[in-house]
Amino acid sequence: MARKKAKPHRKRGPRPGWSGMLSIGLVTFPVQAFNAVQPGSHFDLHQLHKSCHSRIHYVKTCPIHGPVSNDEIVSAYEYRPGEYVEIDDEELDSLYSDRQRALSIEAFIAPEQLDPIHFDGRMYYLVPADAESLEPYLLFREAMEKQERWGVGRILMSGRRQLAMIRVYEQGISMALLHYADELRSLETVLHLSGRTKAAAKKSHLAETLVKEWTQRKFDISAYADESHDELAEMIEAKVKGRKVVAPEEEEEPETVDLMDALRRSIARQAKSADGRHHRAKSRSAAKSPRRTKRTA
Repeated sequence: MARKKAKPHRKRGPRPGWSGMLSIGLVTFPVQAFNAVQPGSHFDLHQLHKSCHSRIHYVKTCPIHGPVSNDEIVSAYEYRPGEYVEIDDEELDSLYSDRQRALSIEAFIAPEQLDPIHFDGRMYYLVPADAESLEPYLLFREAMEKQERWGVGRILMSGRRQLAMIRVYEQGISMALLHYADELRSLETVLHLSGRTKAAAKKSHLAETLVKEWTQRKFDISAYADESHDELAEMIEAKVKGRKVVAPEEEEEPETVDLMDALRRSIARQAKSADGRHHRAKSRSAAKSPRRTKRTA
């Protein structure tokens, strides 16, 4: 009697944004990609008609026939001004083989070989799609971790083949979508350095000192919170309760024009800030430690 294939148990949670095969050489197994960004982490402000507070809606319209429904809309490419060729979903589908639809890793690289300028901001968690996929998933995760390598390849998402990178993240694997090289604007189109001279030695030394003083050996990104979220929440609560919204007072800052002076002040401010943090940490440590009493003879 044939044994029934056990279905993997997955807790209720977010739905995958993409499901498909992860292909590394001849090893292929199903995975799912979940958006790494938590939905609802920002306030959504809606647009209203100022006079009656009705929600503003965006209606797709044809200049000849007026509003049209989604089933009346087709995709097309403008090959000459005003002339289009229609392309339907089935035709787009037929462009790609099953292997081209997969997340196909084509190379492993050292992290420093990929400049962050290529990251397009979309981040996903890759997870095995079933129980059988767990072994190869963990196998390659461990291999990438030991070799300190990232995988680069391509994936079919949103109707086009996109460049992607996978790497070890905590106990799993994450995926980031990338810009192709020809999608990036050349820096020379916006930055013109012709005729510029190198910074003077003294200014250069002060700038290096500032960078050194501000360097954190153990950077913890969780120490940074979205303060604008809390500030907007307070404003919304105040307005809902009919309270007047009061803007915070601006801190007066003396204008510094001279570059050398600005560098020196920045270094001094950082040193003062570091002393303050050290004093607060020492005070907290003393508060936690029990006081010792002198023994009397």
